[in-house]
Amino acid sequence: MGEMLIDKVVTDFLDELASDAPAPGGGAAACIAGAMGAALGSMVARLTIGKEDYKDVEEFFKDKLKRTEELRIKLTELTDKDANAFSGVIKAFGMPKDTEEEKAARSAKILTEYKVAAEVPLDTCIACKEVIDLHIEMGTKGNKQALSDIAVGALCALTGLKSAMHNVEINLGWIKNKDAEYAEKMYAQLEYLVEGVEEKVNRLDKEIRATF
Repeated sequence: MGEMLIDKVVTDFLDELASDAPAPGGGAAACIAGAMGAALGSMVARLTIGKEDYKDVEEFFKDKLKRTEELRIKLTELTDKDANAFSGVIKAFGMPKDTEEEKAARSAKILTEYKVAAEVPLDTCIACKEVIDLHIEMGTKGNKQALSDIAVGALCALTGLKSAMHNVEINLGWIKNKDAEYAEKMYAQLEYLVEGVEEKVNRLDKEIRATF
C-alpha cells in the first residue's frame, strides 16, 4: 500500500489529483472540502472560547468545538477511504466468469462492491450536512473578527455535500438495475440530506455579510 493521501503535503495531493490516475478524484476532493469546513468551524470556536466578550457563549462553543473536531477527523479519514472505495468494484469485474456458478458469484460480488462504493461517499454527505448544521447553529454568535470563516466553512461543507452526492449517484446508476429497493432508499436519503440546505447556507452567508 502506498503513502496515505492524508499524509501528503498539499502540493503533492493536488499534483496527484491533477494526474490521469482515476483516484484520488472528486470523492476525495469532496472529503477535503468538508474537512476544511469543519476545521474553520473549529477555528472560530477556538477564537471565541476564553474571550471576555464571549463568556456567555463559551460553553456553547466548547460543545461545538468537540463535534467539529470529530467531524474534521472523520472527513479526513474518509479521504483515503473514498479514494479506495471503487477498487473493490474493479477487482470484482476481474473475477472469472467461465461457468454459471462463477458468473453468479461475480455478479453478486460486483453488486456488493458497488454498494460499498456508494455508501462511502454517502458517509461524506452525512458528515458534511452535520458540519453545515453546526455552522448554522454558530451563526453570528462567535468572535466578530472571524465571522467570515463561519461563512466560508459552511460553503466548503456545502461543496463537499453536493460533490459527494455525485459519487453516490453515479454508483446508484448501476445498482438501481440490480437492486431497485436499495437504490430507492439511497436516493431518498440523499434527498433528505440536501433538502433546503443550500437555501440555509445562502441565508447564513447573507446574515454574516450584513455584519461587515
